[in-house]
Amino acid sequence: MNLPEAFCNRMKEKLGAQYPDFLRSYELPVRRGIRVNTLKLSREEFLRLNPFSVEQVPWEENGFYIAEERAGAHPYHFAGLYYCQEPSAMCAAPQVCAAEGERVLDLCAAPGGKTTRLAQGMTGSGVLVANEYSYERAKILSQNVERLGIRNCVVTNADSARIAEQFPLWFDKALVDAPCSGEGMFKKEPNAIPEWSEEAVARCAARQAEILENAATCLRGGGLLVYSTCTFSEEENGGQIAAFLAGHPDFTLLREETLMPHLVRGEGHYCAVLRKAEGAVGSVRPFPVRRNAAAERAFAQFSENFFERVPTGMTTCLPDGRLYLLPDGMPDTGSLRVLRAGVEAGEFDGKLFRPAHALAMSVRREEVRRFVSLSLSECEAYLHGETVRSGLSDGWCVVGVGDYPLGLGKIVNGTVKNHLPKGLRKFR
Repeated sequence: MNLPEAFCNRMKEKLGAQYPDFLRSYELPVRRGIRVNTLKLSREEFLRLNPFSVEQVPWEENGFYIAEERAGAHPYHFAGLYYCQEPSAMCAAPQVCAAEGERVLDLCAAPGGKTTRLAQGMTGSGVLVANEYSYERAKILSQNVERLGIRNCVVTNADSARIAEQFPLWFDKALVDAPCSGEGMFKKEPNAIPEWSEEAVARCAARQAEILENAATCLRGGGLLVYSTCTFSEEENGGQIAAFLAGHPDFTLLREETLMPHLVRGEGHYCAVLRKAEGAVGSVRPFPVRRNAAAERAFAQFSENFFERVPTGMTTCLPDGRLYLLPDGMPDTGSLRVLRAGVEAGEFDGKLFRPAHALAMSVRREEVRRFVSLSLSECEAYLHGETVRSGLSDGWCVVGVGDYPLGLGKIVNGTVKNHLPKGLRKFR
């Protein structure tokens, strides 16, 4: 691999006698991993279904090394049973220890690996705000939140300063997986190599300092801040944290860890955990729920025929007729661009309610009246947009692989009409 000379010199100085081992790590295959989505099933349940050869990732109880290159093409991936994630990148989110009922911020969230892990710890309660500055990347983040069936996440698209302005001193915990020079991605994404330079490292470090400053503003007194990168440069890792602590005496470094590719089975990651001193706790106005009586009646009528247990939670109806089930404690997002808030239930056209794909992905089999369970081979037809057969009564249904939702269908005379969004279908 043709690594930048300046980068090699940096690493030689940093690692000393370990440098040859570090260099040899680039000759090894890329390490791949998956993380089980415990919002859908337990680790043990997944291992009973697991179609791959897996080995445990030491720092993530639900993470596994995997040799399979096309794990994203399996029906279980479409059902959100796991998330494909580089193994060393799994080290940061568990350090947040996100828990039920908390307010948690993922400030640089796309594509969603760490967001979805935070959601697992929260088990559907509290409020998780996942923000991404790039709109195109935020859309990918939103899709992953939907696929994994997360009910309590708000996906925003803003710079960190606007998030700090909207949510001062409000979050219990915050994760900053900062944009970085990506030195740990050279093997996985070779296109990152020509983009690297000393100047790029300096630019990233300056940007990270700004993001950390805004994360500190968002965090309440006594809150926890986790900072991580997939790079090796001191300016972006330990040096960044040292500079932050020098300017923020109300923060204490609890621990830090660096995973190096010649010492662990992973491409490399840095993580630091900091605690903010006890102090002020901010408040944010509740989200201004928009009521539409006709839309809510239509949704209630649909729910009686669709659900075994009708979901609870605030509803809001946007001007275009889309109806959302909001998480309890949903804050006012002001003028922020919001791509997703809780679960999109569906759309009301003034007469009828039409359910959304997100609604199907957020439920469990036992929560709905009609669940069309397909075998792995039958799933392929559904994922390609074809109809399938069912002996259930006519009406809207959830179509799934085994017990796990893949999307919506509508049964008419024994035929399940396919309502999987075209953009989510598999191509032959």
